[in-house]
This record gives sequence, structure tokens and C-alpha cells, in this order.
Amino acid sequence: MSCSVLDEEQFRQCCQLLLQRSDQLGDGWSWEAVQGSEEGYLRKTALRSVPSDWGPLHDQEGFNFHPQPQTLCDSTGHEKEEQDPAASTGSVFLTAEEDDDGSYTVTNGSSLVLQYEYHILFSCSYGAPVLYFRAFTLEGRSLALEEMWSTIHPNYRLCLQNSPLNAISQQEHPLLGQPFFFFHPCRTEEFMGPVLQAASDQGRPVNYVLSWLSVVGPVVGLDVPLQYCTPLHSAVSLNSTKPH
Repeated sequence: MSCSVLDEEQFRQCCQLLLQRSDQLGDGWSWEAVQGSEEGYLRKTALRSVPSDWGPLHDQEGFNFHPQPQTLCDSTGHEKEEQDPAASTGSVFLTAEEDDDGSYTVTNGSSLVLQYEYHILFSCSYGAPVLYFRAFTLEGRSLALEEMWSTIHPNYRLCLQNSPLNAISQQEHPLLGQPFFFFHPCRTEEFMGPVLQAASDQGRPVNYVLSWLSVVGPVVGLDVPLQYCTPLHSAVSLNSTKPH
């Protein structure tokens, strides 16, 4: 890809590669086809533990608390070794402190476990992928927009809320007709341009969707394992069938 705008065919090719790697890693991504249409989207669900000192969400009625030992966790609550953060791409989403790579430390206090559902769709208007997501308590209650902001790391939250545009908002899912939160794609070309240019200068291939997801995903607890960056065990033809 020579520019920072994606077309739908390239989006599907990138999704196909991501799905194959996800299957090898057991990372839980799937392709959901829309009945009666050729359209579809990537989907993943995950449990996420939000520390109690991130915001006022924990003070509201109807939320259960789950004491946790001090452990470094990923967005699904699995323990992982501490590692150096990825290099910054210059994106507004990566202006948090240097030691914030999408991980968080669960303190000895209480934490709130939430069920997240993530969708990746293609926007024809912006020529870019868009991340839609929603969150529920373990009792099944969905989070409102104000509550969702309390689940974002304070450093990311400050950057997003101080940006000219409201980077995260709520609207109807374009394929399902249900309310979802989403990252507005208006600045995707801005932060993906340097990523693609660097890959082009170095003569190395890049998966647009995977690179984009590694930028926006950690903001809402969706970590991208480093193993996605290693070569696939088998080759994938970009001209093969659609994601399934």
C-alpha cells in the first residue's frame, strides 16, 4: 500500500491475514457475515479488569468489585511479563506516558471486570477501518457513554477529551442497528501515513488493519499480542476467498 487510504478489497485482504494469524494464536477474532449481504466485520469478545482508581465508575450502584493481587495484566486479565512499549507513531492515541503500552497494573484494591465486544468495520467514506465496541458488567448491564470514559486509562482519557474532536462517541452500528461506541476515523489517515511511509521506505510489508489496531486498540483495553508481528507459518494468497 503506497498511501494511507484503504479500499474495501485491501481491507478484506488485511482481515484475512489477521484472521489466519488469530487462529494460530488462539486470539479469538472471527469474521461475521451479514445475512442477505456481502458485507461483514471482524469480531472479538474479551474480559477486561478495570482498576478502581481510574474513575468514578466503581462508586455507582449495580457494580460488583473483585479484589485482585498486584499483577501486570493484559486486557483479558491474563498475566504477562513486563516489556518495553512500542515506539510511538505520533498518533494522538499514543501521547500517554512512555510506560503505558496498553498494559495496566491492578493494585491491591478492588477492580471491576467487564465483558467487551469489539467489531472492526470498513468505512467507505474515510477509506479506513473503524473500531466499534460496547461493554457490559458481568450482570449483563451495558455501560453508558459517561461510564465508558471511566474505563479508559486516565492518561489516554485526558488526551482524547482534549482533542478538537470527540474521538470516542456513541452511534448506531451501521450493520446491526444497535448502539455501539466507536472511534471516529477522521484522523486515521493522519497517524497511519507515517506508519505506511516508514514501511515503504524500509521495503517491508505491512498489514494496515493490524498496524491501525495496534494504535487504537490499547486505548480501550484491546491489546495486540507481539506474536502478530512474526511471520505466518504458511503463506496466504491475497487473491483468495473473502474472510469467513
